[in-house]
Amino acid sequence: MLTYQMFIGGKWTSGKGTAVIEVSNPATNEIIATVPKATHQDIADAVDAADVAFKKWSKLTVFQRGEYLRKSSSIVLERAEEIAKLMTQEQGKPFKEALGEVKKGAEILRYYAEEGERVYGRIIPNAEINTESRVIYQPMGVAVSISPWNYPIELIAWKVAGALAAGCTSICKLPSETPLSPLEFIRCIQDSGVPNGVINALTGSGAEVGKIIMDNPKVKKVAFTGSTETGKIILANSVNTLKKVSLELGGSLPMIITKNADLDAAVAGATRRSFRNMGQICIAINRIYVDETVYEEFLRKFVMATEKLTIGNGLIEDVDLGPMCQQKGIEKTKSQIEDGLKKGAKLLTGGKKPDKFATSNGNYFEPSILADVTHDMLVMKEETFGPLVGVMSYKTLDEAISLANDTVYGLAAMVYSNNLSEVELLCKELHAGNVAINNPDAGVINAPYGGWKDSGFGHEHGTEGLFEYLYIKHIRVKYL
Repeated sequence: MLTYQMFIGGKWTSGKGTAVIEVSNPATNEIIATVPKATHQDIADAVDAADVAFKKWSKLTVFQRGEYLRKSSSIVLERAEEIAKLMTQEQGKPFKEALGEVKKGAEILRYYAEEGERVYGRIIPNAEINTESRVIYQPMGVAVSISPWNYPIELIAWKVAGALAAGCTSICKLPSETPLSPLEFIRCIQDSGVPNGVINALTGSGAEVGKIIMDNPKVKKVAFTGSTETGKIILANSVNTLKKVSLELGGSLPMIITKNADLDAAVAGATRRSFRNMGQICIAINRIYVDETVYEEFLRKFVMATEKLTIGNGLIEDVDLGPMCQQKGIEKTKSQIEDGLKKGAKLLTGGKKPDKFATSNGNYFEPSILADVTHDMLVMKEETFGPLVGVMSYKTLDEAISLANDTVYGLAAMVYSNNLSEVELLCKELHAGNVAINNPDAGVINAPYGGWKDSGFGHEHGTEGLFEYLYIKHIRVKYL
């Protein structure tokens, strides 16, 4: 069994306490490692270390900080396979998916190394003679990143890279389910030579660590990815210290397929975005609305494509899907299937543990499709975060838009159509922060990514993701 430590103030440490958190392999549910459970003092030490380091880090030029990030990126790439194996063991996703995520983390570090060099101010003319206004941007201070287990490195990289490039120092609250690969990612950043305290990592109870961090006035910014319910708690806890908070929260992604869609492309997109990472993605497709004239054909092709997906232990097999990270995700998926069947839906495929894993302790579950669903079913109202999607037909685009927008969430939406007028209408009328047209990926690192409604506010990715960590300062000058 592996024993990992936290990283505070430039040192690897087991912390001030003795309690630990066990990390299991979802392919077998065997315990593979332990990490410390941070105490109140550990959390305070991390904040103090980051606060002290900020004074030096923020004074470096953006070019100097960029060199550290570029070196970090290179180290991540050198260690990518080793880190990816850890991720597969703790999270469950196949090795090839984990390796892609680690490389994406390296790409994000390099992107923000360069984006940091493009923080430009402005000169604004004034009405009075010899007077002008200048606008400059300055780093906020200590920034905390709280990320979930479904993408252990990519989601922490979004936050850390933007914060460090902006001149902030960083404390990472790592997910208890998957702390190992992000700890190794953070080791790469420290091994680039950044000053002690610039990057810190805490492991422990999210509820406990989060509350203590939110109460600490030295923390100036918190970026959180996770459930809407937890996001609301974090926002409420920010009131006393008026921290800047950005929240990337839950979703219930609708996909609209019109009669003018390339049906094969739509099927490929639906298969990938519904079931990749076993549906454990904030922008996984939850709901599919298909024009009634192509509904039956889409279902037939969708089922065929889904049943071709291979499932197994992605560390020892070349498969499309691994186990789910947590057993409770399987239980939620099952409950939504049962609810749909009781209310008249049809289960076209899936709905159970794969036969070859019938006696396994692993968290395996087949990708599942419910057809002929209605909006009173849980699968169409709740975020599943599992390998299940509901499909229903529609008569008019207005009906499809109304159904797609009938949710408290607004993170992303997806459209397949080759009709320009339909695309123009849908991309403007759908209530979501991200809309993907004829492709299954609604996010790209150099464009802003954020949600509407109960899916949160603030942005990651792009220039907007960097400016989340910068204060705006107006300077009005009269030249004598």
